[in-house]
Amino acid sequence: MTICISGLSGTGKTTIGRKLAKLYGLKYISGGDALKEKARKLGYNVDEHGWWEGPEGRAFLKLRLKDPKFDKEVDAWLIQKAREGGFIIDSRTLSHLFGEGLDIKIWLLASERTRAERIAKRDGISLQEALMAVREKDERTREIYKRAYGFSMDDLSPYDLIVDTDALSPGEVVDAIRAVIEAMRARGELKL
Repeated sequence: MTICISGLSGTGKTTIGRKLAKLYGLKYISGGDALKEKARKLGYNVDEHGWWEGPEGRAFLKLRLKDPKFDKEVDAWLIQKAREGGFIIDSRTLSHLFGEGLDIKIWLLASERTRAERIAKRDGISLQEALMAVREKDERTREIYKRAYGFSMDDLSPYDLIVDTDALSPGEVVDAIRAVIEAMRARGELKL
């Protein structure tokens, strides 16, 4: 089984993706981590806490906007992994690019404020800094995918399940997703 988990920064993709991978005995991979490895090879210090929201992460977003090769290379790799199967893949593009090859596509949703609060807590920055970082990253990421692939990140039509994580704990989000997966398995739509 291959599951794609998507969402904007701070929705809980990594936390939920890792928990689902453990629950179902799948491997977890992240498109964001793969992009960070591309940045590392260019000399960026990606190990810095809160890198994506920091100056280097923002600079790399601008570079990606100018040259989509980084995203296209990562997305080609993610599609290859999806074909192999046995993964939880954290990616904002995979459901649009390879939707038919995925068993279930999940979009995690959260308000801008909640996402900024989570990022501020995670990265040890002020709420105002986190709000500014979230807005800039969302805007740039939308531009990158529109230019590179022609789709809108706001188009949620490829997703099988949309979960609002605002008022739910990670455990509750996993329970909700698990209930849907188990219902799909019972109907014969999914195999583990």
